[in-house]
Amino acid sequence: MADPSPLELLRRRLALAVGENAVFDGWTRQAVDSAAQQLGIDPVQARLAMPKGQAAMIDVYIQEVDRGLEAYFTPERLAPLKIREKIRALVWRRLEIMEPAREAARRALAILAMPQNLPLALRISWRTADAMWRIAGDASTDFNHYTKRMTLGAVYGSTLLVWLNDNSEGWTETAGFLDRRIDDVMKIEKMKAEWRGSSDQRLSVSRFLGRLRYPPR
Repeated sequence: MADPSPLELLRRRLALAVGENAVFDGWTRQAVDSAAQQLGIDPVQARLAMPKGQAAMIDVYIQEVDRGLEAYFTPERLAPLKIREKIRALVWRRLEIMEPAREAARRALAILAMPQNLPLALRISWRTADAMWRIAGDASTDFNHYTKRMTLGAVYGSTLLVWLNDNSEGWTETAGFLDRRIDDVMKIEKMKAEWRGSSDQRLSVSRFLGRLRYPPR
């Protein structure tokens, strides 16, 4: 893979700071200018590096969150963890990285939910789930490759919504919700293992995703 260009490196350097400033300025050029000032970067260069559109700007921010997650979870940090612990740690660390831009993340979801941005939103969701599974060490190439990413995408997406509205100390409500959703995933994985090879039983992925979106109280 070719080394990133100087403009790409500048874009990466700006990305998280743009998210932090989008809390006050929205996903706008003003947030880019504020991030440039914060980091001591020429604002003209910053504007050249960052895309103009809101959705594209959000995409750049999320890509940098993915990179931060990958940089944090070294093989040594992941080695002692079981798969359930890896997934929980990955989701939780992702929220920690995004915490300075929490209110901007709320706005970002609203922007990505616009009809014209839905294809990009789906690509981002898949890419995020894929990145977390790859960091966790998943190398599956069969049908499980897709179902794992679908379920993790649902877990992360629903947890993100809870987190955005969680005012509890230490995000205890989010932690409890995340643990319950991961428990659901582990149960499903156990059922898949038990049913594998059966011709008359099928796992309903859509039913499971619906349960994640509207969990029982």
